[in-house]
Amino acid sequence: MTVAFALLSLLFAGLLDVVFRRYARVDRSRGMYVMGIGVVWSASQLVVVLAAGRDLGLDARTIAFGLGAGLLIALANICLIESLTHLDVGLASTIYRLNTIGVVILAAFLLAEPITTAKASGVLLGVIAVALLYKRSSTADHPRVFAKCFWLAVLASMMRACFGIVAKAAELQGVDLQMLLLVNAPVWIVAGGAYALLRERRLRLTRTKVKYAFVSGLLICGVANFLALALERGEASVAVPIANMSFLVALLISVALGMERLTRRKLLAVATTVVAIIVLAHA
Repeated sequence: MTVAFALLSLLFAGLLDVVFRRYARVDRSRGMYVMGIGVVWSASQLVVVLAAGRDLGLDARTIAFGLGAGLLIALANICLIESLTHLDVGLASTIYRLNTIGVVILAAFLLAEPITTAKASGVLLGVIAVALLYKRSSTADHPRVFAKCFWLAVLASMMRACFGIVAKAAELQGVDLQMLLLVNAPVWIVAGGAYALLRERRLRLTRTKVKYAFVSGLLICGVANFLALALERGEASVAVPIANMSFLVALLISVALGMERLTRRKLLAVATTVVAIIVLAHA
């Protein structure tokens, strides 16, 4: 069941990245979108927790880790959505899923985990993949625009890595992952609302934003909970690498929908990324 749940998380994540791109290619408020996602995810996560028979009581540790992790993942996804305004889905999704590199580096400094030869090799392969991907997309109308969006995707990946470290620390402290997600979800409402108010200065809600937020909120709930179920039933070294291959699904869907072209350079970068994730997972 570990592999099955991890594959479901992979599928939902790939679909989510494509939905993000379709939303971001039109000039709409990203903050209102993220806020709407938070509302939908909060409601659906509450249903999941109640269906699982969990006690809704939250201790101080769960709240603290949940708020910290929630802020990191909300900001990571805001950066990812912003980057998708001018990046292809395959490019942004691949960079984002290379967050394993950040996890390895941060774990060495914050959790005192050793850097082995295998880990160093995986990090090097990841860096090579990013270098291969650093080629201006056809959707970017100016090199500076592309560069800005590219580094936003890198920043999103690093924030996702920080989220992984916080979540791992929470797990080591005995925090229930589903309860952690229940605290994570409402943070998106606050982060999205603040971004819309302070950065974008527009709070208009439309039917299109509601539709995108509804679909994305359910997809995120699926991504997070299926991965949590996989981790509860098996080893992280199996579940996480499978889930992190979601960029392959996003790329295939994007190409099938005619949203981007599949080039040799991109194929080489994707293959390098796959090898990097496998090496890091088994290091």
